[in-house]
Amino acid sequence: MTAVLITGAASGIGLAVAYRILNDGGHAVLLDTRPVDPDMLPPGSETRAILVEGSVTDPAACEYAVRAGIAAFGGLSGVSHNAGIQRYGTAADTDPELWNEVLSVNLTGAFNIARAALPQVLDARGAIVFMGSVQSLASQRNVAAYTASKHGLLGLVRSMAMDFAERGVRVNMVAPGAVQTPMLDWAVSLADAPDQVRDVLNGMHPLGRVARAEEVAAVVSFLLSDDASFITGETVRVDGGLLTQIAGTPKDPK
Repeated sequence: MTAVLITGAASGIGLAVAYRILNDGGHAVLLDTRPVDPDMLPPGSETRAILVEGSVTDPAACEYAVRAGIAAFGGLSGVSHNAGIQRYGTAADTDPELWNEVLSVNLTGAFNIARAALPQVLDARGAIVFMGSVQSLASQRNVAAYTASKHGLLGLVRSMAMDFAERGVRVNMVAPGAVQTPMLDWAVSLADAPDQVRDVLNGMHPLGRVARAEEVAAVVSFLLSDDASFITGETVRVDGGLLTQIAGTPKDPK
């Protein structure tokens, strides 16, 4: 039986992963700081979804979510960690409170949920998929804390992949480019010319657009499945070619 603990499940990529897992007949524990709207889940999946409110920054909340999965489904076979926040600033002007906020959610939160769920995932010889970013591999300006957290997540993925491979557990990361989510909407809304920013974001990706959350969820679902049984320690970019393109390449070179 597929039973996955999904963080950040109330919106964006986390919600898309929840929908995909449940729509495919799996079971899910949905953890978020906000209530998950049951109407956003596949019809008829109510008995296969457990909704838990809590933050990945709280180890007790992570442990509670795992216990809820054990009580409802008899255990967990996988984890999809998607909870994350974006903040802006350089190393010169990011104050320690903001730095700690970002690292607490994006990196320590990943550690907390993994540590809580590992006994179950080890028993199931299952899989863990962390949601990274193209900023796990590169950076833009003015995102010191975010990029540091996502680079740190890459290190955690590789370390866990090595530590638990002999026990049959696979650990991977998905690294999206820009994805149409509420977090992206918030970031774009900060700009003086949001429509112009959206045009720039679309143009940054060789495929000419940002990703849909369900496109990222499909890759997560694959990495959690037995179809990915020989993949571990890997970072799968879902970025529309963003990091493949040489910066400044003309769209129609002559």
